[in-house]
Amino acid sequence: MRRQERNVGVLSPDAIRRMAARPQSRTRRARLGFIGAGWWATTNHMPVLAARRDVEMVSVCGLDPAVLERCRRDFGFAHTTDDYRELLRQDLDGVVIATPHATHAAQALAALRAGCHVMVEKPFTTDAADARKIVALAARKGLHVVVPYGWNHRPIGLRARALMDRGSVGRIDYVLCHMASPVKNLFSGKSFDFTDTAYVPSSLSTWSDPRVSRGGYGQGQLSHATGLMLWLTGLRATSVFANLSNVGSRVDMYDAISVRFKGGAIGTVSGSATLPPGTPGSFQLDVRIFGDRGVLSLDIARDHLSLDTHDGRHEVVPLRKGDAAYRCDGPPHQFVELILGLTTENFSPGEAAMRSVEIIDTAYRSARSGRNERV
Repeated sequence: MRRQERNVGVLSPDAIRRMAARPQSRTRRARLGFIGAGWWATTNHMPVLAARRDVEMVSVCGLDPAVLERCRRDFGFAHTTDDYRELLRQDLDGVVIATPHATHAAQALAALRAGCHVMVEKPFTTDAADARKIVALAARKGLHVVVPYGWNHRPIGLRARALMDRGSVGRIDYVLCHMASPVKNLFSGKSFDFTDTAYVPSSLSTWSDPRVSRGGYGQGQLSHATGLMLWLTGLRATSVFANLSNVGSRVDMYDAISVRFKGGAIGTVSGSATLPPGTPGSFQLDVRIFGDRGVLSLDIARDHLSLDTHDGRHEVVPLRKGDAAYRCDGPPHQFVELILGLTTENFSPGEAAMRSVEIIDTAYRSARSGRNERV
């Protein structure tokens, strides 16, 4: 496969097997700080990382003193603050950034300047220029950037990447990426429907107030899907035309995006916030990659991965039930392993996230202008 600009993470042949047993250091501990103590940081990232023997939870920054005290008690933080600049003055190896979308860029750049590796929540940034600055600064300083794309670390994503690395579809000519989620109430600002498993409630404005979110479904959910698609393909957009629809919300609930990529490939990216709750699989995520040798198809809701080639090969890759279900323990584990030198593999690198931001940021510009926009 002739794949554009392959520096979007490298999957070694035995990576899938190694994911089953997470390595831990016996001689070092990664000293971590958290900027943001909202629902996802406290429900997912903190429990995963606090359970590792080779992690020291040094400092957490947030705006609610009661939540900070709970985090100190439950996850073992030694220090709490309401100012991320004070957090960055601590002795840290890495920083997890899980704050409202529009704040990611300034905080990530500050953490990198302080010499810290960073894991930045999705969307990586809301502005393509900021994403490029973060990736460039990290490269200059030799620091890791991880964006927690959970599906990239699941068996379906890893096996799809292995097939792509073998050149199974050949030259990429067209990609299709569709996602739908049961998040109508969240993006409408009415309610957070995942409170049963939340450590703290989500702030609805993070998702539904355009002044905070800088967009709706595109920023909050399509960043997942495009992060997977771009990591698999290595494609980079050159122009985008988009139609977005709010349907009574202050932010986009539906997204229809047409993309042209460097090298001549084209693609479509679509999304919907209105999948009915209780729909089997909970989320729809389909990625189909069409090349001159064949087609790779991923269907997350159905745990399905298949390869069909023009020379007569038709293969359904064996997956167990749940191998495509969303989990996000892989990225925080890999973040620590990168910091401690236990791995060199990054399945959700800043480079892929930057390319995702380039598509989504340009889609919002196109929707405002009504024109095809250059990235």
